[in-house]
Amino acid sequence: MTTKYQDALEQIALGTVDMLPEGEMLPRLAAAQRDNRPLRIKLGMDPTAPDLHLGHTVLLHKARQFQDLGHRLLFVIGDFTAMIGDPTGKSVTRKALSREEVVANAATYRRQVFKILDPERTEVMFNSEWLGALRPEELIQIAARYTVARMLERDDFNKRYNANQPIAIHEFLYPLLQGYDSVAIKADVELGGTDQRFNLLVGRELQREYGQKPQLVLTMPILEGLDGVQKMSKSLGNFIAV
Repeated sequence: MTTKYQDALEQIALGTVDMLPEGEMLPRLAAAQRDNRPLRIKLGMDPTAPDLHLGHTVLLHKARQFQDLGHRLLFVIGDFTAMIGDPTGKSVTRKALSREEVVANAATYRRQVFKILDPERTEVMFNSEWLGALRPEELIQIAARYTVARMLERDDFNKRYNANQPIAIHEFLYPLLQGYDSVAIKADVELGGTDQRFNLLVGRELQREYGQKPQLVLTMPILEGLDGVQKMSKSLGNFIAV
C-alpha cells in the first residue's frame, strides 16, 4: 500500500479504540480510491433528547475526518429505534418514547451536527423510512437471523439474565434493527462508542446474512458525564449540550 493510504489510515486510527476486523481498513481505503467510490460511513444517533452533547462530538469529529478524506457520511437519525430505546448499559428496561417526543427531539439534530460535519458530504436519513415499512413477516425474518444465545453474550443482557432481572423481548429487537440499518443503507464502515461495539458487530453479521460485504466497525472512547461516574448520556441528564 502507498504512503497516501498509510497516512489516511493513521488519521482514522488516531484516538480510536477498535478498528474491526483488524487489518481490513487499509485495503478498504485503497479499494475505494482505486474504484473511485467513496466509502459509505454510517453514524447513527437516536433522538432521545433535544440536544446532542459533547460525547457525540467525539464521533462527529471522527466522521468529519472521513469526509475530509473524500468519503460520504450517512447520518442516521434513529427516530424509529428511539421509540424502542437502546438497552445498552441499562440495568433495567428503559422507558420507550412516544412518536411525538421523538419527532420533537429530532427537530434540532440537523442544525447541531452541521457545526462539525460537511453538509456537502453528508446524507441525513431517518431510519423510520425503512424500519417503519417492514411487514411483520419481514421483522420475523430479521429476528430469525440471530440467536438468543448470541444476544445473551452482550454484557448488560448477560448481567441482567444472571441477576434474574427482566429483559423484555423488544430489547432484543434494538440491536437487530440497528444492525438492519446497515443493511438498508449498505454501510461500508460504522462509527460508534465503545458501548456500541456489540450492536455494530450485529450489523456486520446481518449484512453477511443478506449477501452484503460486512461493514468495518470503528469505536471511539466514551466521555464521562458530569457526575464523574457514568457515561455522558442524554437519558441520564449528565451531559453538556452542543
